[in-house]
Amino acid sequence: MLKKSFRKNWDLYLLISPVIAYFIIFHYVPMYGIQIAFKDFIATKGIWGSEWVGLKHFERFFDSYYFWRLIKNTLGIGIYTLAVSFPIPIIIALMLNEVRNEKYKKFVQTVIYAPHFLSTVVVVGMLILFLKPDGIINQTITLFGGNPVDFMTEPGWFKSLYVFSDVWQTMGWSSIIYLAALTAVDHSQHEAAMIDGASRIQRIWHINIPAIMPTIVILFILNAGSVMSVGFEKVFLMQNTLNMSTSDVISTFVYRSGILEAQYSFSAAVGLFNSVINFIMLIMVNAIAKKINNTSLW
Repeated sequence: MLKKSFRKNWDLYLLISPVIAYFIIFHYVPMYGIQIAFKDFIATKGIWGSEWVGLKHFERFFDSYYFWRLIKNTLGIGIYTLAVSFPIPIIIALMLNEVRNEKYKKFVQTVIYAPHFLSTVVVVGMLILFLKPDGIINQTITLFGGNPVDFMTEPGWFKSLYVFSDVWQTMGWSSIIYLAALTAVDHSQHEAAMIDGASRIQRIWHINIPAIMPTIVILFILNAGSVMSVGFEKVFLMQNTLNMSTSDVISTFVYRSGILEAQYSFSAAVGLFNSVINFIMLIMVNAIAKKINNTSLW
């Protein structure tokens, strides 16, 4: 059966073969290195020659002083980001879909898409420039009689700065998928609802949102599955010794222990633990979504 299908659709198999080769070479083959999480890796002995130590590095991580701080910070930033940045693109897409002036609509889209093309380094540089003690934000606070705040060194401000700068940078780009889904809504439903006297809000609530609900659920599952994968680059750039208590996450800890301190096996164990948690969350959210909404990744 498979042989017959291959002969019939050989051109399609040939077309997809570079993608399969890419994933095998660059995503699956390097996974053999995961085994150093269960070994005391010594570079001169190589991966295969190093001694097996079981769960030693995992136990060390669970018993370490940093464990709960890393879990709290990583999970806190991940959930905060999901709660704030996930619904905003949906709201923007629903609002833009109702704009009838095409020139104004394109202008707004251009303005909110533009930050997506800025690099993380530029965004963090802007944060530091605007939020420094003598920056424009503190000058405005002082103008209204307030006291300057050193936002970048106050631990309590780190999560909010990370999340809302991320929202500013990604909300326009993330709304594209929902706008594309809204174009597939049958206009005859809106016409029928208007004849029945439905207001614009009622049509958005009862027609547009149900129409894009499968897209919302799929993207929510994907976002929930990476809630522990807080971006290393941005956290690392925003991090300093004064805000370390709230900015230290698993990815930065892996960098410090693996690259700076050369504890390769220990950092591999920490990274593997993070990936396993993400995978478990993806399975759980997918199962819940399938049960509630009958929509899932598989």
